[in-house]
Amino acid sequence: MALDFYRLSVGTFLRQLDHLDHILAKAQEHVVEERAEEPVLLAGRLYPDQLNFTRQVQLATDFAKNSCAQLAGVEAPKIDHMEHSLSELRQRIAKTITFIKSIPQDAFAGAVSRQVLVPQRDNKVPVSGEHFVLDYALPNFYFHYTTAYGILRHLGLTIHKTDYVGPM
Repeated sequence: MALDFYRLSVGTFLRQLDHLDHILAKAQEHVVEERAEEPVLLAGRLYPDQLNFTRQVQLATDFAKNSCAQLAGVEAPKIDHMEHSLSELRQRIAKTITFIKSIPQDAFAGAVSRQVLVPQRDNKVPVSGEHFVLDYALPNFYFHYTTAYGILRHLGLTIHKTDYVGPM
C-alpha cells in the first residue's frame, strides 16, 4: 500500500499544530490563573544550551510550513521570527495552518519521488520526498513540538499527554 503523502504531511502537521495551539491557549490561561510570568514561559528551556520555548514553536511551524511546501512543489511564505508573546505565537500557528490548508491536495501527486533539497550547514542535499518526510521533516517537527511541550510542563503548566496527542 502506497503512503498518502498529503495525509502524512498535511494531515499530521494540521492535527499537531491544532494541539500546539491548544497547549498555548492553556499557557495563556496559566499566566492569568497562576499569575505566571509570560516572559519566563517564553524564555524557558529544558537545558541551558537548548533553544527556548519561543524558538521551539517557531521552528515547529517552520518545519510544518516548509515541509509541506517542498513536498507540494510550491513556494512557502516567509514568516519572520518576531513573536514576543503567547498570543503572537498563536497567530504564527494560525498563519501556518492557513498556508498549509491553501495547498491543493493534487499538488502532492508524485511527492514520494519528488526531489527535495534538505539544508545541511553550507549546502543542500537532494533526497526523495519519501526520505524527506519520513527521515527529516516529521522527526524535526516532532522534536521541536515535543520540546515546546516539555518546556511548558517543566515550568509547571498542567498539560497532559491528551493535550499533546489529542483525541483519536
